[in-house]
Amino acid sequence: MKAARIFLVGTALAVVPPALSGCSSGPGVGPEKPVDASALVQVSPAGGKAVDPNAPVVVTAQNGARLTDVTVVADGGRRLAGTLAGDGHSWRSSAPLAAGTHYTVRVTAANGDGDGRGSVQKGFTTLTPAATLTATLTPGDKALYGVGEPITVTLNHPVHDPAARQVVERGLTVRSTPSVVGGWYWVDDSTLHFRPQSYWPAHAAVSAGFDLGGARVSEGLYGGTPATAGFNTGDKLLAVTDASSDYMSVFRNGERIRSIPVTTGKPGFSTRNGIKVVLEQAQHVFMNSSTVGIAADSPNAYHLDVYWDTRVTWSGEYVHAAPWSEGSQGVSNVSHGCTGMSTGNAEWFYNTFRRGDLVQVVNSAGHEMEPFGNGFGDWNLDWSQWQKGSALGKPVTTAPVGPTGGAPAASVGYLRPTA
Repeated sequence: MKAARIFLVGTALAVVPPALSGCSSGPGVGPEKPVDASALVQVSPAGGKAVDPNAPVVVTAQNGARLTDVTVVADGGRRLAGTLAGDGHSWRSSAPLAAGTHYTVRVTAANGDGDGRGSVQKGFTTLTPAATLTATLTPGDKALYGVGEPITVTLNHPVHDPAARQVVERGLTVRSTPSVVGGWYWVDDSTLHFRPQSYWPAHAAVSAGFDLGGARVSEGLYGGTPATAGFNTGDKLLAVTDASSDYMSVFRNGERIRSIPVTTGKPGFSTRNGIKVVLEQAQHVFMNSSTVGIAADSPNAYHLDVYWDTRVTWSGEYVHAAPWSEGSQGVSNVSHGCTGMSTGNAEWFYNTFRRGDLVQVVNSAGHEMEPFGNGFGDWNLDWSQWQKGSALGKPVTTAPVGPTGGAPAASVGYLRPTA
C-alpha cells in the first residue's frame, strides 16, 4: 500500500443500541445527553505551526471515555489513515503527514457512563519544507503516439538514495486501457522511464500521474505539486531495415504493407543496429556534417537540404529522402549512417509514421543502439534487465484509464494512409 497516498477515513466505531420490538423506545431508554468532549479527549500534536510531518497524530480518550469517531483531514480534503485501538481508548495515524499543510482533527467520544456523547475539533499545521520534489511527465499533450513511446519523468531534484527512490516510485501511477504489465527504470538520479513489458497495445489510452501528497522523500525534501500526463496510441507501426539486403519492410499491426529499397551507413559510418523510436519529424532539414564531427575539408563532408526527415536519434540519424543515392538503394550502403530512400518513399514514410513509432535496423556492422541518452532505446533492454532498474523491484499492472485520463482516440485526427 502506498503509505503517502492513502485516502481512508479515520477508523470509526458506532454505539448501536439493541434492537427493540414495537415502536416504543421502551422504559429507561432516552436520548444521549450532550457532554463537553474537550475534557474527554487529548490530541497530539496539540496545535500551532511547524509540526514535524514525521510525527504521528495520536488521539487518546481520558476520564474513562471511549472514542467513537476520529477523522483527520487536510485543508485540501485529503483524509489521513489511522487505526482505532480495540478498546476504543486511542487512535493513531498510519500514514505520514504532508509538509506545509493544515490539518483538522475531529473527534467524537462517549463518556464513561455511556449516556453522553460529545465532539471536539482541533487543528495544527506542519512545517513548510526547505525543498519540494516536483516532476515533469511526458508525453502530456494527449496526442496520438506510436506504441513504442515511453513515459518519461524528469524530477526537479536528484534522488539517489534507494529508500528515497522507493518513495518516488510509490507516488507514480500509470493507467491504460487496455491494461498492461510494465515497469519503471531509473535512467539517472533525475530521470525515470516507464514502458510495458512489450509494446503498448494499438489504440490504447494512457495516463500517468505523480503525487506524493507532501510526503517526506529525504532529509529536507518533501513531495510538491502533483503532475499528470496522457496520450493515446494509434496503429502498431514497425519499420525493419535489413542492412545486408538494403530493404526496409514496413508492418502495420503485424501485417507487411510495404517493401522499400534503402541505403544505410557505409563502412566507417555504419547505421546502429537495434530498436529506435521516432523522436520528431520535419519536412526539411539542412544537414551539416560538421555538427556530427566530420571536418568541413573532409572528403566525407556534406552540406545538404534534405527533405521528408524522420529523426530516430538525437545524434543525427534519420530516415529521409536521398535522391542522390537512388542508384545504390536496394543495392549497397553509401550513407553516413542515415537510412536513405527515394523522395516518394520518404514522403510516404513521413506521412505514415509518427512520434513513438518503431524503427529497427538489423544486420548492420554498426554498434547497438544505446538504451538511453541518444533517443529512446528502451526496447533494447530485455524485460529482466528492465526490471532491475526499478527501486521497488517489481512490475506494475496498469489500472484502466478514468474519465480524466488520455483523450479518446476518436477525438484526435491523424492520417491512415494505405500501402
